Amino acid sequence: MQLGINLGYVGLGAHGTDAAAALETITQAAVFADHLGYSVAWVAEAYGSDAPTIMSWIGAKTSSVDVGAAVLQIPARSPAMTAMTTATLDALTGGRFRLGLGVSGPQVSEGWHGVRFTSPLGRTREYIDIVRSALRRERLEYAGRHFTLPLPDGPGKALKLTIRPVREEVPIYLAAVGPKNLELTGEIADGWLAVFFAPELAGDQLDAIRRGRRAAGKGTEADPLDGFDVVPTVPVVLTDDVAEGLRRVAPYSALYIGGMGSREQNFYNQLACRMGFEKEAELIQDLYLAGRHRDAADAVPDEFLDATALVGDRDRIAQRVQRYADAGVTTLAVAPYSRGLDEGARLLQTMAEIVLAPGGGDQPTR
Repeated sequence: MQLGINLGYVGLGAHGTDAAAALETITQAAVFADHLGYSVAWVAEAYGSDAPTIMSWIGAKTSSVDVGAAVLQIPARSPAMTAMTTATLDALTGGRFRLGLGVSGPQVSEGWHGVRFTSPLGRTREYIDIVRSALRRERLEYAGRHFTLPLPDGPGKALKLTIRPVREEVPIYLAAVGPKNLELTGEIADGWLAVFFAPELAGDQLDAIRRGRRAAGKGTEADPLDGFDVVPTVPVVLTDDVAEGLRRVAPYSALYIGGMGSREQNFYNQLACRMGFEKEAELIQDLYLAGRHRDAADAVPDEFLDATALVGDRDRIAQRVQRYADAGVTTLAVAPYSRGLDEGARLLQTMAEIVLAPGGGDQPTR
């Protein structure tokens, strides 16, 4: 099992008001992860800092670690623009770029980007078709339900990307939550970016990906997931006080379960329900949408937090890490919940010693 680090994004909700200080923090974390042998540094975006700018910065400061988007928002960019960004970043980093994509949610898609949140699966399929075609440097012609290139009633012409990525195929990941999106991920993507991944409860999710892989003839007959990267982002708190550490993660969980979407459309709330936390998810959402964010965090049960995060001292975390490899995780993306650079460095060092030191981190463990 390889290690990644999820650097998040710079914004008021993620790192406070000092963007320069926040950028320096995540830059130092990425450089240290590079030194420790982490395989990839993931960068996010919501409606704060954009991912490509920070990825280019991180890529310039590091030498070995891959730089990944987790994720580029599909409604924020045309597929051709995403192909341009992908080729440019892969060239700038010497072939170290990984493209993660996600449809975001209706609030961000329609409220921030002005793009209707309709037919997300169909749009994703066509979007990736176009991105891959552009990266192959084919003349871009596409007649789909959601995208038509060139437009048929104007002067547009079929163009070809004028910059080459370093690699013939840049790996594409999808952030997927629901069963149908997971099947699509297995069918058309090279990896899955997972959230709230509980190793003991992830069987149905991985089965959905397997169905997609089998339908596309990918992997092997014995193991459809062969060659597929399963990448959950896992909050990690290195602490002697497990109870306090779990509470440190609770606001993040409350934000997604309670506030990342409307009452009718919140994929993370629905995921928590499928995981067996129906009553708790309903209460968290009620409190969050009522503006009682602290109460919503208090309502997130320790059982959920402990199932989806790694919290405790070195021994406790080491005992619990193997669950991820046993469940089929190939890259564990660490989201450090640390207070200060020194504590964060200890956390990253500890995770490297636990996960990478026994086998060197060169080959994923299944």
